[in-house]
Amino acid sequence: MTDPVRSIVRRFPGVPTLEGAGVRLRRSFSNNEVPLFDPFLLLDRFGSSDPDDYLAGFPWHPHRGIETVTYVLDGRVEHGDTLGNSGVIGAGDVQWMNSGSGIIHQEMPQRTDGPLAGFQLWVNLPSREKMSTPAYRGLGAADLPTVRADTGAEVRVVAGTHGSVEGPVRGIPVDPTYLDVRLTPGEAFANPTPPGYTVFAHAIDGDGAADGADPRPIAAGETVLFGPGGSVRLWAGAGGMRFLLVAGRPLHEPVAWYGPIVMNTRAQLADAVRELNAGSFVRERRPIVEE
Repeated sequence: MTDPVRSIVRRFPGVPTLEGAGVRLRRSFSNNEVPLFDPFLLLDRFGSSDPDDYLAGFPWHPHRGIETVTYVLDGRVEHGDTLGNSGVIGAGDVQWMNSGSGIIHQEMPQRTDGPLAGFQLWVNLPSREKMSTPAYRGLGAADLPTVRADTGAEVRVVAGTHGSVEGPVRGIPVDPTYLDVRLTPGEAFANPTPPGYTVFAHAIDGDGAADGADPRPIAAGETVLFGPGGSVRLWAGAGGMRFLLVAGRPLHEPVAWYGPIVMNTRAQLADAVRELNAGSFVRERRPIVEE
């Protein structure tokens, strides 16, 4: 007997937020939603046609205990970190960074002729990995395989699988799926998901709906959390639909959160703050890049 199709159980329209040195973005979920999205901690959608909304950027700041996933749809974001990595995340590129025991980095959006648009997702690390050696993955748009249908639909696979195609991001503790899906008007999309995993979708553009007990439309900019089951099935409205589909294995561990640092206990947070103040937060300063 197959597991039933997952139904939408919660909806999140997102909240306008000012972050970094003054970047305007929309936050779909964050610490107020712990543990609903376990192992995912935060989803921010950034972007604007007005450079004043983003040029202040995200100057040097620390992370510990999480992975940050930056996916740029349009525009350019320069970055650098204490491992010695630096460069530009351009349209279609992904930066998947494991902050582990501690990293300090910056992400600075650049002025371009067009708009800036993208996402940042925070993925929690299990307790055994929180003080691991930091590592960095930089993936260009050409590194991400795309499954194309005769109808014109496209699925870009960052992590996990769609059909027989596997994404390049592998070996992540929570076994994530990260898909960017474009559907033509009225077209359906289905993907299996492991039972017990957390699954959500974020509508980038257009609108659509999902099979299951909640048939209401999914609006652009809305994030929907799915309940238990074995697969998801979405279909596009009259204008087509583009969305992110994300899934991962929950950790079921306590979460202690202070700004960009996420640990398991308040004592661990206090240690991190003490090390920041003492200049001993960063334990690795050599370039470490995961292939």
